[in-house]
Amino acid sequence: MSRPLAVVKCGGTVAAQALADVVALVDELARDGGVVVVHGAGPQISREMERRGLTVQFVEGRRVTDAAALEVVRESLSAVNAACCAALGPRAVGLAGDEIGLAAVQVPRLGLVGEPSPCRPRTIVDALAAGRVPVVAPLAAGPLNVNADEAAAALAIGLEAERIVFVTDVPGVLVGGTVRELLPAVETEGLVASGELEGGIVPKVRAAARAALAGLDVRVGATAVTP
Repeated sequence: MSRPLAVVKCGGTVAAQALADVVALVDELARDGGVVVVHGAGPQISREMERRGLTVQFVEGRRVTDAAALEVVRESLSAVNAACCAALGPRAVGLAGDEIGLAAVQVPRLGLVGEPSPCRPRTIVDALAAGRVPVVAPLAAGPLNVNADEAAAALAIGLEAERIVFVTDVPGVLVGGTVRELLPAVETEGLVASGELEGGIVPKVRAAARAALAGLDVRVGATAVTP
């Protein structure tokens, strides 16, 4: 990228409750360069799956996804994508990852779920060159459901971003009940293995660690994740 690039990842809860904060962050980062937003829709997906009588199941923070669940995933991501784009205004361009070539390797034990690979979709590059803010829903070619944290990290690495910010509805990475100011990437797997980190924070810290080891400036809330 000719201009510095930042990736902002926000979850479905954040998208619903704190879009103004996300917009303010994008405004701040856009003063220095390009910005890509990647969002989730976890709470919305779970609520709709439960309403339809579908089983909600996670393995280390990743949603087990069959064909029926994937339909809900797409519908929920589309709704959150539209809300994010509306909040960001005409500069935003909504994109579905599977339609722009987000690459992923299927994780068979989880069903229609993919582990994303670093990639540089031409649609995103062109949108950034035009001064737009791509807003990406984390689906991959297949189609496959992709964890939004992992999708954000893969895109940040593939696009050679300088920064990635994981916007969360918690202060940062909690270890022993305390928010860590610094979290070395090499510590993350040990914290997961010990059970100190579990649930949705697992793919988030793994994605953050991956980005940090690739040389990006990484923040998860108030926590800086370092190589």
